[in-house]
Amino acid sequence: MKAKERQHRILALARQRGGVEVAAAAADFRVAPETIRRDLSELERRGLVRRTHGGAYPVESAGFETNLAQREANHVESKRRIAAVTTGLLGEAETVFIDEGYTQQLIAAELPTGRPLTVVTASLPTAAAIAESSQATVLLLGGRVRGRTLATVGSWATQMLSSFVIDLAILGANGISRDFGLTTPDPVVADVKAQALRSSRRRILVGIHTKFGAKSFCRFGEIGDFDTIVTDTGLSAAEAGRYSLLGPDVIRT
Repeated sequence: MKAKERQHRILALARQRGGVEVAAAAADFRVAPETIRRDLSELERRGLVRRTHGGAYPVESAGFETNLAQREANHVESKRRIAAVTTGLLGEAETVFIDEGYTQQLIAAELPTGRPLTVVTASLPTAAAIAESSQATVLLLGGRVRGRTLATVGSWATQMLSSFVIDLAILGANGISRDFGLTTPDPVVADVKAQALRSSRRRILVGIHTKFGAKSFCRFGEIGDFDTIVTDTGLSAAEAGRYSLLGPDVIRT
């Protein structure tokens, strides 16, 4: 098998499984581990994967984005810790925007009860989680529903958001980069996120460590747009410090 074909298959496996390990791939393709490492280095050079100790995971792009089922299977405990810390940062907020994504669904399930709270979201699963487990009022943005994430997008969603002044926005990103800011694969998703930033008075960015240093297709904001970033300890203290120099407090949990 030629190197390019093997790299194509390795990338397909990484996207299907959420990652690939050197030892397993070497056994699958019947080549030496050093060959797989070279393949992964080439894929990383092309911006398609990011290397980890012993393997790599795929980078989301205009041509590839994980779905909710994949997000619900990866780094779940880290996402639960992020959700618990984030809900502790609500402060006196009475109106909250909660973004699409699995971590945001976990945040929605952790919202406090017994206090006035209005939640605005584009995510159908998040709206359902709040309606079932909380006394909060839920406002679901209108628009076209994306099958991959079950979130609404388009002009109806952004126009509705533009009419609000929201106390706190809790957003995620597919890529979090000091050089390229906050990115996501789909332009219409970027539009909703950008409008949520414009409509909010305080902003929290949530994301597991694998999002950091990655970049996707559409930029919707900058690191300095956020007051706080909540992530897991997979992001090193040194790297967290570099992000904090751009403005936000960085909390590792």
